Amino acid sequence: MASDSIKTLSDLLAEGVSGRGVLVRSDLNVPLDDGGNITDPGRIIASVPTLKALSDAGAKVVVIAHLGRPKDGPDPKFSLAPVATALGEQLGRHVQLAGDVVGSDALARAEGLTDGDVLLLENIRFDPRETSKDDAQRLALAEQLVELVGDDGAFVSDGFGVVHRKQASVYDVATLLPHYAGTLVAAEIKVLEQLTSSTERPYAVVLGGSKVSDKLAVIENLATKADSLVIGGGMCFTFLASQGVSVGNSLLEESMIDTCSKLLDDYGDVIHVPVDIVAADEFKADSPSETVAADRISDGKMGLDIGPGSIERFTALLSNAKTIFWNGPMGVFEFPAFAAGTKGVAEAIIAATAKGAFSVVGGGDSAAAVRQLGLPEDGFSHISTGGGASLEYLEGKTLPGIEVLST
Repeated sequence: MASDSIKTLSDLLAEGVSGRGVLVRSDLNVPLDDGGNITDPGRIIASVPTLKALSDAGAKVVVIAHLGRPKDGPDPKFSLAPVATALGEQLGRHVQLAGDVVGSDALARAEGLTDGDVLLLENIRFDPRETSKDDAQRLALAEQLVELVGDDGAFVSDGFGVVHRKQASVYDVATLLPHYAGTLVAAEIKVLEQLTSSTERPYAVVLGGSKVSDKLAVIENLATKADSLVIGGGMCFTFLASQGVSVGNSLLEESMIDTCSKLLDDYGDVIHVPVDIVAADEFKADSPSETVAADRISDGKMGLDIGPGSIERFTALLSNAKTIFWNGPMGVFEFPAFAAGTKGVAEAIIAATAKGAFSVVGGGDSAAAVRQLGLPEDGFSHISTGGGASLEYLEGKTLPGIEVLST
């Protein structure tokens, strides 16, 4: 992934966009509560610099985005209506929302755009062709998206959270229009290149989350490159179980026990698991809890966070690191009683950053935890907007949505 072969938003602005239609693939996939209210606007805020630059330069901006995973076409609960309102507030201008994806309303609104206007299409995943495995179906949708901006249009890829997907609005549109990396995507590419090609040592990796299977490839890849790899979250219990430890009712992937055992055999000097656990009776915010040694989880109890001894141990590992990558919480940070592990490790990363370390928060739940726990976002070198995309790159995979930009 050579960033020097990819044109950026600056190149497009230098060429001139006044009066031109510009398709922008943004990542506006924000979490909503049961009332349809946005609980974390981070991705919307991150999308603003690219959209504002284009609007201010006089482009007719048509924004493509998804929300959730609608199964069978349009579904009101996955409408981008609340996103359009929030985006308008962030941009300081009205954002129209089309009533469809590439239908009559989208076409009419796109034709009526004046210089600087911003139009948000309805959830792109309402059209099943977006995620189709059939190349022809995806291309047909991409061609209809291109019609919205006309023959002299351009495409800006700014949804880093989807660049690992070969989808119509991510990949196929870029094959039909002059294409550029938006501010967000360009920054993410630069960070990933720094993480992989010019990594300053010691290099520490912090991985959490629920399943080992979700992170196996990145564990295998980074265990050969990192000086220390810290394991927390639900997946630490499969590692503990692989050492013959009883984990009670904690989250456990029995099919991965042998894999974890082999990883510890091969990389035991690099991989570090918790030494103590905060265990509770049940998965509830107010469930009674106790801190126990990692090999002393009682039958009937479940681990919901790492304990203070683990925080201290992990902090020591992180304190001298020059490069840190963090993806995944250490516990159930959404419950205050089980947030100390995630907060403690995050504060250790912030302290290392203050001493000059280059730190990357790998999107997803980690980024949400930073905001929910009230930690300073500028305490980290970079907070990614795409956890899955970051992980796949660090696994050594090619990201289709980035690869297509360099052609």
